[in-house]
Amino acid sequence: MLPLIGITPLHSTRRDYTWIHPDYPAAVEAAGGVPVLLPLTDGEEPAGELARRLDGLLLSGGQDVDPTLYGEDLLPCCGPLSPAKDRSERAVLEAFLRLDKPVYAICRGMQLLNVHLGGTLYQDLDTQRPSAVPHSQQPPYDLPVHSVSLRPGGMLHAIVGREQLAVNSYHHQAVRRLAPGLRAEAAASDGVVEALSLPGRRFVLATQWHPENLYRADESAAAILRAFLAACRERPDP
Repeated sequence: MLPLIGITPLHSTRRDYTWIHPDYPAAVEAAGGVPVLLPLTDGEEPAGELARRLDGLLLSGGQDVDPTLYGEDLLPCCGPLSPAKDRSERAVLEAFLRLDKPVYAICRGMQLLNVHLGGTLYQDLDTQRPSAVPHSQQPPYDLPVHSVSLRPGGMLHAIVGREQLAVNSYHHQAVRRLAPGLRAEAAASDGVVEALSLPGRRFVLATQWHPENLYRADESAAAILRAFLAACRERPDP
């Protein structure tokens, strides 16, 4: 049976509807899974039911994470927020973590994971941590624009078998203080954290870049997605 992978939706706060960029489900299908677009729900019971029925969770990109969730005031440099996406993703993420089911978080998803577990963010890199690294590229998004260095012997290094990767990048927020328990798996040349893992779990990995845009032509991006789907196919002993 192919694993069912829940993908958290993008959310339009102005029109109050949900959608998904087609590269997310296409990447899941190419890696051997069945994509399932999730609803926005913040109830513990429906989130728990989704976690029980699905085999893995992919946290998508989107608006900025609300700074009040990590104890900061909203600064003018912060971008648009989606409280509904924040609530829904935190509820579903917590349910998956409670059941120790695989989680892969991309871009905003990585930031949400860090905040949910007790970390903080830069609300805007250009304002709070300026550098020459192009963290926010313009389209097309399927081309790499900077490199990241991987932690030797880490989870991500084991997946791709390389010490450096060329990645795409379109974000203006980033991990500031790492949450307890999380481990940095990669960093850009300016020191910005580019990937995270949660040791001791079946599979919890996060990348600041977007393998769903790169996997067609980039073997390392495809390998990350295949590793996530492989973990989702495993059936742990009862």
